[in-house]
Amino acid sequence: MANRLAHEDSPYLQQHAHNPVDWYPWSQEALTKAKQEHKAIFLSIGYSSCHWCHVMEREVFENESLGQLLNTHFIAIKVDKEERPDIDQHFQEVHMLLNRRAGGWPLSIFLTPQSDPFYAATYIPPTRQNGMMGFDELLTIIAEKVSQNDPELFSNAQEIQSYVQQKEPPKAPVPLDKNLVERLVNQAAFHFDETWGGFATQPKFPQVSLLDALLDCYALTRTPSTLAMVTRTLDAMQRGGFYDIVDGGFCRYSTDTMWLVPHFEKMCYDNGLLISLYWRAYALTNDASYAHTARQSTRFMLEKMSEKGLFYSASDADGVEGEGDYFLYDYDAIERLFTSHFGALEAQALMEYWGITPQGNFEGHTIVHHAHPQAPQPPHYHEALKLLQELRTQRPYPFIDTKAIAAWNAMMVKALFDAALHDESFIDVAYESIEALLALFWRDNKLYHSTLIGKTPTIEAFLEDYAYVIVALISAYEHRCQEHYLLIAQQVANRAIAHFFDKGAWNFSHTTFVTQAPIQDTSYPSPVAVMVDGLLKLGLLVDGKYRTFAQQTLYFYSAKITKSPYATPKLTATTIAFLHPSYILKIPQASSTQLLQKMRHHYPYCTVAQHTFEEYLLCDATQCYLNAKSSETFLEKYISFTQSADTRPS
Repeated sequence: MANRLAHEDSPYLQQHAHNPVDWYPWSQEALTKAKQEHKAIFLSIGYSSCHWCHVMEREVFENESLGQLLNTHFIAIKVDKEERPDIDQHFQEVHMLLNRRAGGWPLSIFLTPQSDPFYAATYIPPTRQNGMMGFDELLTIIAEKVSQNDPELFSNAQEIQSYVQQKEPPKAPVPLDKNLVERLVNQAAFHFDETWGGFATQPKFPQVSLLDALLDCYALTRTPSTLAMVTRTLDAMQRGGFYDIVDGGFCRYSTDTMWLVPHFEKMCYDNGLLISLYWRAYALTNDASYAHTARQSTRFMLEKMSEKGLFYSASDADGVEGEGDYFLYDYDAIERLFTSHFGALEAQALMEYWGITPQGNFEGHTIVHHAHPQAPQPPHYHEALKLLQELRTQRPYPFIDTKAIAAWNAMMVKALFDAALHDESFIDVAYESIEALLALFWRDNKLYHSTLIGKTPTIEAFLEDYAYVIVALISAYEHRCQEHYLLIAQQVANRAIAHFFDKGAWNFSHTTFVTQAPIQDTSYPSPVAVMVDGLLKLGLLVDGKYRTFAQQTLYFYSAKITKSPYATPKLTATTIAFLHPSYILKIPQASSTQLLQKMRHHYPYCTVAQHTFEEYLLCDATQCYLNAKSSETFLEKYISFTQSADTRPS
């Protein structure tokens, strides 16, 4: 028999609809019931493509006896962290407070009947394992303490709740200067993996915002070692494993240092951000492999992860037969397939090139990758790749969470516009996607966060949605200079300022959980940093008041930015942009925005506007500096102009 989650839109919540647990969605009904019946609350937060969330479901939430324990003594609440990031962020802070380390997913929180948290963990095994208390034992102890009104438990819970609600006092502002460029590069170099690219050790995340910030630094300094940190990382990531060379698209992270064995889920945000990064790297280096990786990943997202111009949130890591089974290959099967099509010698050459061996590289199977990236492609490469694709179609594709999220869709929209700068075949779908995003999420001058495609959204947007949508709208404006995109960007920014801005700081939400938005980049760049980026562009294009809000933000966080630029790469990058002159390229109506891409290759802080004169102008918000009749002459003047001392790091 289905529980209440069967009536929820979230695909993740629906995955738990047939557990023997009497789950509630997060609601006043559940909180009131806990208080009335004097039962502790068990809160479980996860998401649909989370491997360990699935493990805990199989071991704990599908266990009849544990379900009975929960139903008898607790009010059980399930939350999709992608649907309610405000709830997740609040209780991740609780986990950090109680355990002195970061949490993760699944996040498991126990609260008193009055909704005060007192115990926090991530994955909990069903029974005691390796000294870790099992779920059965934990439920029994907590149920007894709550029923007996254990004074220590309730007192501690109230103290924890009070502490979590306190806001961190602001630090005194410190001067911001262009030395941030050198400090960011030096800190990144300290953590850089010279052998395999990337930063720190396994698990390795792509850290797109750091790589993007380093490209800004390279554009300003032209220091080869700065660019090398980016290109070595991009080269290593696209060799296969973390990047799916068969279908395109990037996985969430690599479990090893070599970018070979990934966590196999594919997230909308990772792919949007990495597609933009690879196109930008292609523009700077002219390395065709970057364009190929970006193009294939864009096509994967359009073919597998989109509907009606919008993008799904994620595909799962786990298949029918276990983790990553859709993506893995069997040596004997591939040897037979390739030999029958190309002959024995050619088959062996292909298998050696892709690292397909009898022992495999993942639990006896093979993750296809470029084992010899410097070697030329063997004969029949493209035909063999097509066979690998066809072999996959015989297996069911992993579960896709069809929820659309405004911020993540905005990342993909920007990626499409970035792609269109190099491949005009993407321009129409880019505009189709921005229009679909606005039609679904921007309603009656209000932005919404997430919904299933085709359904009316009800969850109001969070700061990250506002920030990323503003940036996507500016990208849409830059391509055809259609004023209505700039007008909507202003409306979105005005509403964000009214609801989230707080004397230099930014709140993440204006729900029950009013938490300060993070300035550290997590799985994707900080919403504060992205908001500042958008406000700086609006300040240049529309009204200087937006730059004032950006300036207040940067000075509010200046102490944290200057202390550790590496910990806040996107906000550091926007600070560096703020400290350097920014320009508007004013172009004739019939001109192409390809010129803007070439300009950014030499100096990154410029945007575009259209005017009616038959010449090119370079201006800022108050005056113009250059003019030329042809784009070629203008670019020459621009390069010379931006190499002057006031645009370089001091």
